Formats: sequence, structure tokens, C-alpha cells
Amino acid sequence: MSYRSIAIDGPSGAGKSTLARMLAQELGFLYVDTGAIYRTIGLAVFRRGGDPSDAAQVLPLLNELDIGLRYEDDGVQHMFLNGEDVTQAIRQNAVSQYTSQVSALPEVRSFLLERQRELARTHDVIMDGRDIGTVVLPQADVKIFLTASPEDRAQRRYAELIERGQEASFASVLQDVKERDARDTGRAAAPLRQAEDARRADTSGLTLEESLRLLLDIIKETLQV
Repeated sequence: MSYRSIAIDGPSGAGKSTLARMLAQELGFLYVDTGAIYRTIGLAVFRRGGDPSDAAQVLPLLNELDIGLRYEDDGVQHMFLNGEDVTQAIRQNAVSQYTSQVSALPEVRSFLLERQRELARTHDVIMDGRDIGTVVLPQADVKIFLTASPEDRAQRRYAELIERGQEASFASVLQDVKERDARDTGRAAAPLRQAEDARRADTSGLTLEESLRLLLDIIKETLQV
């Protein structure tokens, strides 16, 4: 049986996870939030108190981690770290900074690469991240590069943090977004870039519903469904 894959890449805060989840429900695909997997490693390093940019500290920790991924009745991808459901814990602002640095390590990306590809071999998947269309699933049937202005992305992230009851200022969130962009595009291992055959979707100024319609149109046009 042949399975179809949709790769959605883009910078932090572009709405990849939210839109990919909605698309998966609409199309009947399995949604794989690769960012959540990296966040789980980031959380482990954060809790250990290690330097997330130091491979010598991070790599030995990988062999100690039991990272699980399950889909509960709510349809949400739940992440488990050594048996603990950390689905909410990985969304802390402090963990985001650790995740960005951990995910820049080539060894960490290699550690997770085969796990992600195996999901695509056994399911119709929508997978979002930074290097899905360029590295993880270069043969994906549909590739989308989802982006928005730094200000739009920072506003979305700021609203999420406030909704969760976390303290934050828009200025600090915007600065984090710009620094994350610089790290993601400048890292040596699988830097963030648009695949040559990806469709670019800029959602600056669009509502969630308008953004969803834009992506659905691209997917249906490409898959001819």
C-alpha cells in the first residue's frame, strides 16, 4: 500500500502545528508534530540543568530517555518522557529556548530522523517542522513552506503564553522569535530553508480559517483530490 505525505516547514510561530492538526482532521491523515518530539528532548535537558548547546552534555542523555508518542481520544499527539505525560510541560517558554539549541545539534537530528521516516512509511501523514521537506521527507507528495511576519508570529506566541497563564511581554517574545529565526536559518545541521519544490504560504494578516483554506487549496491542487 502506498501512503501519502505532506510536509509543512516554516519558522517558529508560523502556525504549523495548529494548521497541520486541522488539516489532518480534514483529510483523515495522521498528524506528526516533530517539534513536540524535539521539545521533549529540550525539556529533559532543561530539567537536568545541562547546556543545551553542548553535545558532550546532551548526547549521553539521549540513551537515558524513553520518548513516547501516543494519540489519545482527544485526537491530540501526547508526548511522554520516561512514562510521564509532558504534553503541557514542553510548551513552557523556557523550554522553547532549550529546544532551539538542542535541535541544532546534528547528532540529535540523526537520533530522531529514522523514527520520523518510519511513521511516513506506515501512515498517510502530515508532518511539520523545520526540515521536513528538505531532509526528513524529501520525497513528500506535498511540500508547503508556511511563514508570516515576525510581528504576526510573536503576537500569536504571546497570546498562547498569556492564555496558559504564563508571564511574558510582547517585546521579549518578539526578540525570542527573531533570535530563533537566526539560529534556525544559520545552524550547520539541516538549517531552515524552503525546499525548491515547496509552495510558499504567507499567512500574515490572515485569520486561522483563511490560513486553513489557503493550505487546503494548495494540497488539493497538488494531490488532485
